[in-house]
Amino acid sequence: MIVEVIVDVAAYPIDRPFDYVVPGHLEDLVERGSRVHVPFGNRKVQGFITNIKRETEVDRSKLKEVQSIIDVEPVITEELLKLSKWMTKKTLCYEIDALQVMLPAALRASYKKNIKILDPTQLEKEILELFGRKEVLPYEAFEKSGMLKMMKKHLIEGSLELENVIKQQARVKTVTKYTLVDDKDFVVGQLNKLTKQAVKQKELIEWLLAQEKTSFTMQELIQAANVSNATVNTLINKKILVKEQEEVYREITSLDYQDRDNHVQLTVEQETALSHITKAQNNEENTTFLLHGITGSGKTEIYLHAIEKSIAEGKQAIMLVPEISLTPQMTRRFKLRFGDQVAVMHSGLSTGEKFDEWRKIWRGEVMVVVGARSAVFAPFKNLGVIILDEEHESSYKQEDTPRYHARDVAIWRSEFHKCPVILGSATPSLESYARASKGVYTLLSLSMRAKEQALPTVNIVDMRAELKSGNRSMFSLPLADAIREKLEMKEQIVLFLNKRGFSSFVLCRDCGTVVECDQCDISLTYHREGERLKCHYCGHEEPVPQECPECQSEHIRFFGTGTQKVEEEITKLFPYARVLRMDVDTTRTKGSHERILKKFGDGEADILLGTQMIAKGLDFPNITLVGVLNADTTLHIADFRAAEKTFQLMTQVSGRAGRHDKEGVVYIQTYTPEHYAIEYSKDQLYEPFYHNEMIMRKQYEYPPFYFVTLVQVTHENVLLAAEYAKLATDWLRDNLSSTSMVIGPTASAISKIQNRYRYQCLIKYKKEPLLIEKLQQLIKIYRTEWIKKGVVLTVDLDPSTIL
Repeated sequence: MIVEVIVDVAAYPIDRPFDYVVPGHLEDLVERGSRVHVPFGNRKVQGFITNIKRETEVDRSKLKEVQSIIDVEPVITEELLKLSKWMTKKTLCYEIDALQVMLPAALRASYKKNIKILDPTQLEKEILELFGRKEVLPYEAFEKSGMLKMMKKHLIEGSLELENVIKQQARVKTVTKYTLVDDKDFVVGQLNKLTKQAVKQKELIEWLLAQEKTSFTMQELIQAANVSNATVNTLINKKILVKEQEEVYREITSLDYQDRDNHVQLTVEQETALSHITKAQNNEENTTFLLHGITGSGKTEIYLHAIEKSIAEGKQAIMLVPEISLTPQMTRRFKLRFGDQVAVMHSGLSTGEKFDEWRKIWRGEVMVVVGARSAVFAPFKNLGVIILDEEHESSYKQEDTPRYHARDVAIWRSEFHKCPVILGSATPSLESYARASKGVYTLLSLSMRAKEQALPTVNIVDMRAELKSGNRSMFSLPLADAIREKLEMKEQIVLFLNKRGFSSFVLCRDCGTVVECDQCDISLTYHREGERLKCHYCGHEEPVPQECPECQSEHIRFFGTGTQKVEEEITKLFPYARVLRMDVDTTRTKGSHERILKKFGDGEADILLGTQMIAKGLDFPNITLVGVLNADTTLHIADFRAAEKTFQLMTQVSGRAGRHDKEGVVYIQTYTPEHYAIEYSKDQLYEPFYHNEMIMRKQYEYPPFYFVTLVQVTHENVLLAAEYAKLATDWLRDNLSSTSMVIGPTASAISKIQNRYRYQCLIKYKKEPLLIEKLQQLIKIYRTEWIKKGVVLTVDLDPSTIL
């Protein structure tokens, strides 16, 4: 038997299946989608079986054997094998990358090099001393000791051997359980033989015989039966109790801070929308629905009903949310409705927790998965519905290889399972709404809030006028007055600023020098905590300079505003207010999102201050005021989606106010109040914004009128980055049709990140049948020639940003 294996080596010549012979004792175990250990060159690697066959075109005598099988049952289903082929072509990635992204991190292999002694008599004293009493040492030990050259000599001579060890993080969690033996007659006989002094042993046996449950932990036995460890161990020695390891799942704690009436009466609009989805489910149609509903219109309740129907029919459901911060609230709501049928998948979980949740799905123990982008690969075998909440969010697009969009994967899987996809949003992406307008998607609209509350009153504050009147604070007078009023009324406030840190940049007032990251072309952000300057792109940190690094002046000042600075300002203006800050800095630790939201939901804080992670999904009855401190943060970036992202953010964050019985009010502070993205967000007027933005997109030939592909070249040398970017651009101009526009090359908006200079070109096209073929040819040139020069070329067929 021959198997085709995609080996875990991401390199151009290796990006194809390799044939291996299956030894006789493994023939009954191999299946498509299982992982195996195979020899590759002079090392052992992991691989995925993608095909099984009897014949091969390769000389059988040259074929190597599969060394071992990792999975008795395949971890990649037949469907996901097909999906990996599609993704490889769709995202222009290696097939191994497409396969690996479908597995939790715990199942992805890591490789460790070890050096093993074969003949100690041939080794120098220094190497023998390094080994000590050990026969195997990690490769790094030779690196640190400066003996690599000596080690290489002995590897060639054969007195040392290089071993490649494959390690996996996957660990099944077990607990020790104690079980009464099945032979009750034996147990009773042993009980009768006990002496009068063995009181505790007798009590424990009698207690165990009276229980319906069969296995217990040591703690349960000690507490419930009131015995000691010694008593338990004595019964084990007498073979009355059996000690064994029992597999358990890691528990994901769910902080409960909000009672919710889960079963509500649907409105007429909700019923109408749901009927279309139900019809598609009944007819097994792979229809893609765009559920466009204003904030608070009850989209989640429609999702819950659609999932309920799937479960009732014995089918599974995938529910995707864009932000990790939204997952706790969404998970809680789903678990209240569906109980233990729900698995959770997001980056906030530990490696072990992700592994356990994935196994629940893989084993068919749950019917619903709630999670972020990667949950779209959940190994369900009978999907009934796939849902993307806040479908417009850019976090559904993976920014590194493979560069897939969860929406595209969801639609592919819906075609495979013949089930509907629901794309929900109050502010759909222009591409999705355009497809719905043309009938590619089916548009479902919710124009009213579910509880018929009015939309919050939105006030646009012109900060230019505030500045002219002498107010240099980050809080306009109307917003400051509104905050005081809400604090007096014991109502809650959300303040939004899409910029973390204390100040945006540090500047010398004498010579104008801005302190920049030495690895990226970006200013460092001042963080008050720890008095540090941080780069938000590469993570570089350094202490705040006491003097200018250029002119040695002491006139160093902080400019711009971040969430830390706003928090300090709130303390000065509203000293009695209790403030919670929610940004990347305050949510680094496990469970921090939930803890912050629980505190706010429990009324332990008056103001929730945060970045865009608080802009959507939050649903608290006591939030009556939302303040946007600077609406211009996203409006003036060098990206064709800037206006769209601003409108979406303003609309989403405004929708956090007045979602229940109390009326909501919103203040949006801006220096460009006349911009249509700001004006239309005031009353959540999506259609007028859509038509206005579409005029701009058509005029400048951007999506959805044109498709866009971003080709980026990076190198540590700026001249080589520019040179190879020009080579790539010229090659594309020469090889693509004249209907395609190739723009560039130009330096990226952020021209250097992590010591690599970045140049890019943009391809705009309506129809380009040769695009994939030509891009594959360009990638082949890069992988065979340019890569040796230290060049990195990336191709993004549908970029979420062009920065």
